[in-house]
Amino acid sequence: MRIYVDNVSVYLISASKLDTLVTMSTGGHSIVVQAWDSTGAVFKTPLSLTVSASAPSPTPTPTATPAPLPVPPAGAVVKSNIDQMTGWESCTVCAGANANGPVATYSMVENQASPSLDGASAKFSISGTTPYSDALWWKQLGAADTATHLKYDVAFYITNPGVAQALEFDNNQSNGVHKFIYGTQCNIKGGHWDVWGNASGNWLSTGIACSAPTAFVWHHLTWEFQRTSTNVIFVGFTYDGVTHYVNRSYPARSSTVHEMNVAFQMDGDFAMHAYSTWLDRVTLTYW
Repeated sequence: MRIYVDNVSVYLISASKLDTLVTMSTGGHSIVVQAWDSTGAVFKTPLSLTVSASAPSPTPTPTATPAPLPVPPAGAVVKSNIDQMTGWESCTVCAGANANGPVATYSMVENQASPSLDGASAKFSISGTTPYSDALWWKQLGAADTATHLKYDVAFYITNPGVAQALEFDNNQSNGVHKFIYGTQCNIKGGHWDVWGNASGNWLSTGIACSAPTAFVWHHLTWEFQRTSTNVIFVGFTYDGVTHYVNRSYPARSSTVHEMNVAFQMDGDFAMHAYSTWLDRVTLTYW
């Protein structure tokens, strides 16, 4: 199912129901809710609505300053400069809904001297002709079955953020029993950060705003994750110096694989406008 606002897709979910909050500007809007079933049948519901000015939010109750995000212990494993490692894998079809999306044109070029923070960034690009095509890249780092805490640290630089549908920053861990998908995305068109529902297999809004990043500047993102024997926990993240606490937990899915990887995905918009993103100083710390 997909929600369009003024002919722009703002929300996508593969599930039996749709229940989400979509933020819109004040004024009139044309809405279309469209769904496809397994037979290829299409269902569409058009709506017209007018958004009025929001009522002022109540003054929040003062709270104590939250504790900082967890600090890795001295014995933590640190994989640094992952963007410079060889052996990255990629796909386009597998990056779409149900791992069966449309085909995008995409590329990755490592060891870029500029723009770069350390003289060797990796450039990721996407374009194409099929609306809302995606591209996914990932780097396997070997098994880490016993790790229960992860810290994903990355700097990114984007040329044309206004045409990006979303940017996705993930870790994936499998211990032979469960697959823990630490999936996050800046849903640029939707205007919020999402996390992956794991066993349910869908994006869930955190309610934390994420608009288009500023172009031609470096942004710094750090995500902190934990897990139990059966659940993924999204602890929180720090984006350009501002920390947000997510505190969401979802059941993991079954898996017989043993792996730990870092992943990055770029989503194209309705017209597949071309854009590029550079990643630098990509680091995964786990313990």
